[in-house]
Amino acid sequence: MPPSHSHSTTTCGSLLQELQIIWDEIGESDSERDKMLLELEQECLDIYRRKVERTRKYKADLHQTLAEAEAEIANLTVALGEHASFSRGNGPLKQQVSAIRPVLEDLRSKKEKRIKEFSETHCQIVRICAEIAGSGQSVIASDPQVDESNLNLKKLGDLKAHLHDLQNEKNLRLHKVSNHINAIHELSLVMSIDFFETVNEIHPSLSDPTNSQSKSISNDSLARLTGAIYSLKQEKLQRLQKLQGLGSALIKLWNLLDTPVVEQRKFDHVTSLASSLIDEVSRQGCLALDVLEQTEVEVERLNILKASKMKELVFKRQNELEEIYRGVHMDVDSDAARQILISLIDSGNVDLSDLLSSMDDQIAKAKEEALSRKDILDKVEKWKHASEEEKWLHEYEKDENRYSAGRGAHKNLKRAEKARILVSKITSLIENLTAKTKAWEMEKGIPFLYDKAPLLHVLDEYTVQRQEREEEKRRSREQKRLQEQLATEQEAIYGSKPTIKKPLGQSNTMVGTPMSRRAMTPSNRHGISGGKDRRESGRVTNAIPLNYVALPKDDSVSRGS
Repeated sequence: MPPSHSHSTTTCGSLLQELQIIWDEIGESDSERDKMLLELEQECLDIYRRKVERTRKYKADLHQTLAEAEAEIANLTVALGEHASFSRGNGPLKQQVSAIRPVLEDLRSKKEKRIKEFSETHCQIVRICAEIAGSGQSVIASDPQVDESNLNLKKLGDLKAHLHDLQNEKNLRLHKVSNHINAIHELSLVMSIDFFETVNEIHPSLSDPTNSQSKSISNDSLARLTGAIYSLKQEKLQRLQKLQGLGSALIKLWNLLDTPVVEQRKFDHVTSLASSLIDEVSRQGCLALDVLEQTEVEVERLNILKASKMKELVFKRQNELEEIYRGVHMDVDSDAARQILISLIDSGNVDLSDLLSSMDDQIAKAKEEALSRKDILDKVEKWKHASEEEKWLHEYEKDENRYSAGRGAHKNLKRAEKARILVSKITSLIENLTAKTKAWEMEKGIPFLYDKAPLLHVLDEYTVQRQEREEEKRRSREQKRLQEQLATEQEAIYGSKPTIKKPLGQSNTMVGTPMSRRAMTPSNRHGISGGKDRRESGRVTNAIPLNYVALPKDDSVSRGS
């Protein structure tokens, strides 16, 4: 028997013995004593009964606790998706309870952690969805409800995968928002537009550069950003086109008014954009409104100045046109052209800008035509030079004192030597020039005029006259030979005559009046008929040198004259 039970029995016996002694002293009757003992026994029985009942209830509670624990473990295992099973064994109830408690606590802890993961994941999903939807934090009024009956890892994984997709979507949207904001910033810089005001109108969070994660990424914000960029690009394009138009107008006006380069440089920032594409324009403030306004003011000022100087510009263009025509020996009626221009300007029925443009076209065509004539004109100049040298050589060879030791004689000898070489090439030069001129006329369909006269007629006339001069020279030599022969015969018959000496440098050819310079200058011949008159004149005055006035004269010839 346990010590406690033995102690209890000893105590109850001593108490009962003490109670008998008291009763004896009191003088209780046996019936009273039996009654009291019966009551005492009943009370003890009640106490044991209550103890047994409590103990039985405690046992039942332990069974209930075990059952509930097992049920909770089963539910947690199912909810968490656990596959491990638990057995409480066959030991005492308290031992079983002690064995099941840590398992239950572990499962409860896993459940709490799992619920927390679900809740946090769900909160992030709701938050990102709200950001995408543009509803902000107003939808997250309380923690989201989590279904505790289904907390398995597969469901959590799916939820986290969905969250990951949303986070990627958010990052993409943040990247788009950042790119859009940068584009708006660049466009704002180019056009000097208030960047912060522009993005703040779209969403206040976009104007805060410090917090990139809190920027609005809603569909509405992205759409408004896209719209703002489109509007700014259209504005940029319109400003660029307007500025390019103003820049082109400036360049035309500068060219018309001969504006100094120093003044033009003030608008280099405008003219540098004349041929730029829209994506190439990125300099800060180059499309600002004040730049456009300043350029417009300058164009307006130059237009006013142009109107006052337009007549001067028109006649300047006319002078340029006439210079081009004169430079290539083309016929131009300056007086008539100027009178027409004056009438047009005074009538007011013509736009002076269009008139200048038309004259620019005429100048361009004149330059083109002058260029096409250049090769022929170069050969004409060579022919004219050779013709002049031929005339000089003719006069030189007629000078009987050309070999004297006078001043400049050695220079004339060298010139004569070069002239003979040049004269020997005249025939081929004429043939080449004629072929070139015919080819030009066939290509253009018009005659090649040189100082109002057809060049081919002038060349033909010159060729005929040159042949006549050669024939005259031949007849002159023959006549001289006959005269010398006659003089020799007379000298043989009558004897020699005294020779009359002439002053040094005097030529026998300086008799009569020189022919007009116009008679032999290639640039002043106007047809075949004039050549016939000159041929008749040449037959009468064989001894008079042609085009004497144009001949270069040395000192001896000048003194003789």
